[in-house]
Order: sequence, then structure tokens, then C-alpha cells
Amino acid sequence: MLTDAIKLLMFPALMAFAASSDLFTMTISNRLSLALASGFLLLAIVTGMSLSAIGMHLAAASLVLVIAFGFFSQGWVGGGDAKLVAATALWFGFDYLLDYMIYAALFGGVLTLILLQFRRLPLPESLARQKWIERLHNAGSGVPYGIALAAAALVVYPKTGWMPGISF
Repeated sequence: MLTDAIKLLMFPALMAFAASSDLFTMTISNRLSLALASGFLLLAIVTGMSLSAIGMHLAAASLVLVIAFGFFSQGWVGGGDAKLVAATALWFGFDYLLDYMIYAALFGGVLTLILLQFRRLPLPESLARQKWIERLHNAGSGVPYGIALAAAALVVYPKTGWMPGISF
């Protein structure tokens, strides 16, 4: 029962926090990625996941981390985004990684297009006083891609074995 509650709440709550943090501050804390990784390892042990399955999840996360840091080195994504996508890949393993990446790309594209349109509009004075809105409106700032990563994760997560069956 407690394990089901943790599976039901921990991952979605951390992903929602990642999205909101990126929206308001354009940063994703290292602690968040560490919490996701620690949560995975704890639940993998508690639920009796085999060592080979854990190894495959670690391999998926490692592959994503290497690719994401390649993107980071080119300035295409932020460091927090690179760590977040790897920590999320740890939860999904190779079984759901492609689904996650496709959703993240689609949501990221839509988010970018919306943000580009938003930046073309004049910012009303009442909104310009909000630092986070001003930062989003600034054409020189990046895209809070953590929003897309979190949204993609929340779409894929219910399909995984982590989501407990709910009975009423």
C-alpha cells in the first residue's frame, strides 16, 4: 500500500516540480535529478526489480546522459535539462524511452513555437513587472524545456509498470 502510494505520487510530483521550477526560474536543481535517481533505486529495490533490469535502466539513463551532454556542449539544451532527461530515462528504461523522447520532442516543439509567438507580442506593463514572465518574454533567453520533458514524462508514466492499478 505504501509502495503504491510512493509510486503514484513521487515521480509525478517531482516532474511537476521540475516543470514549475524551469518555468519560473529557468533552472532545474541538481537535487531534483538526484531525488529522481534515488527514488528509482529505492523503488527498484523495494519492488524486487532484478539486477539485470536495474542494469538496463542504468544503461538507458547513461546513454541518454551522454547524448544530452553532447547537446549541452553544443549549447542546444541546458545542463539541468540534460540531467533531468537522464534521470527520467532511468525510470523508463529502454522499454518506454522512445515513447518518452517522441513526446518530449513534440511537446518541446509546440512549447518553442508558443514561446516564439509570445515573444513577438508586446508585453503589457502589468505582466512586465513579473520577473519570470519578463524572462520568458526575453528573446535572448532560452526555452524552459523542462516543461516539455515533464509533460512527456507524465504522459508516458501511466503506461509503465510503476503505475499501480487503482481499484475502487
